[in-house]
Amino acid sequence: MIQRTNPRRIPTPVTPSVDMPHGLDKDVAIQTEDAWLPGHLAVPVESDAVVVFVHGSGSSRHSPRNRYVARTLNKAGIATLLIDLLTPSEEADRHCVFDVSLLARRLFDVTEWLRCQPETATAQIGYFGASTGAGAALWAAANPAAGPFAVVSRGGRPDLAAARLSQVTCPTLLIVGGRDEAVIALNRRALDRLRCKRQLTIVEGASHLFEEPGTLEEVALLACDWFTTHMAAA
Repeated sequence: MIQRTNPRRIPTPVTPSVDMPHGLDKDVAIQTEDAWLPGHLAVPVESDAVVVFVHGSGSSRHSPRNRYVARTLNKAGIATLLIDLLTPSEEADRHCVFDVSLLARRLFDVTEWLRCQPETATAQIGYFGASTGAGAALWAAANPAAGPFAVVSRGGRPDLAAARLSQVTCPTLLIVGGRDEAVIALNRRALDRLRCKRQLTIVEGASHLFEEPGTLEEVALLACDWFTTHMAAA
């Protein structure tokens, strides 16, 4: 399914507010097989779902765009984990940046870590991927053991996981800016490869980074709607 949408509300600042109370709000360090990964975990009181954010190349867990979307999810009662899947030295290596299998393996390790934490052990898990991070999220989602309940891609590169798209079983939302023509084409092809419940939503007037007034807020609302609908219904 493909739909087009316009920003629905008056735009708000990209910088997230800091006055929303959490049951837990802290920096974490997650040990994987071959690296320690820094992240930030926010768990609202009585949350029963958590979304892992996988950023794209050249970004980090401090991305103001991902933090804005995360804060929107927190206000809806969804926990969030913003994580760096590469070490600083790996981030400088273009091979690592596009090594989707490495990123997906570490995302799986992060998923297992969440299942071992008392605050998130029973929570349903979702993935939010941006740019190249979306490819890693979809690659990991194709692993039955990872078992995410939903995936959202923002301006994503699903083509990086092309060989695995048909194995993704969870509901998947692809969000692309209406002015991001090259990425629209990539996502249209990905939509045809996916066999799960899927949707491509094109945000009119938005470029790749969703910098135009109201467009990032629209992404946050779309993601929140998708996660609350499909994770609650699972």
